[in-house]
Amino acid sequence: MVLLSRIYTKTGDKGTTALGDGRRVPKDAPRIEAYGTVDELNAVLGLVLLVVADADGAALLKSIQNDLFDLGADLCVPERPKRGRAVQARKPLRIAEAHVKPLEQAIDRFNAALQPLRSFVLPGGTAASAWLHLARTVCRRAERRLVALARKETINPQAIIYLNRLSDLFFVMARRANDVGRADVLWVPGATQR
Repeated sequence: MVLLSRIYTKTGDKGTTALGDGRRVPKDAPRIEAYGTVDELNAVLGLVLLVVADADGAALLKSIQNDLFDLGADLCVPERPKRGRAVQARKPLRIAEAHVKPLEQAIDRFNAALQPLRSFVLPGGTAASAWLHLARTVCRRAERRLVALARKETINPQAIIYLNRLSDLFFVMARRANDVGRADVLWVPGATQR
């Protein structure tokens, strides 16, 4: 478990930070950008939880917040190629298919109550829906950061899958928060040009 007795260490005062394996990297390194954006998403979910009305949705979001810390832990310890018989003292925490399955089940369960869309949905409606749309867009940005990182370094492929599913879940939850889609704000192409 984590023990934080001091909040400031001064070790990052020169623009570097430590990865989970102890290596120091610049604070704007792609890996730090990736898990920093995951952290930002987690903070947005804290705001969503202030306005989400249903207990089922709130419980799911709290579980996702924990998963996002798991994802941050995954990203802060770079994957290493296996060499011979060397065994690590402690296996790093990794996002797995077991993290993704509950998201897919929730998407299917929530989406079953929604009417099919005939237009794109604009962010808005209820406060909960608007915050969930913000969470969705921050999640997509985190996913883009992971994809960019994966072009340069080896990362756990389940991490990208997790974020891809998560943004879909936020979209479905945003519609659900809009009176099961009845209060969705729909895009009307060219509406301001008429």
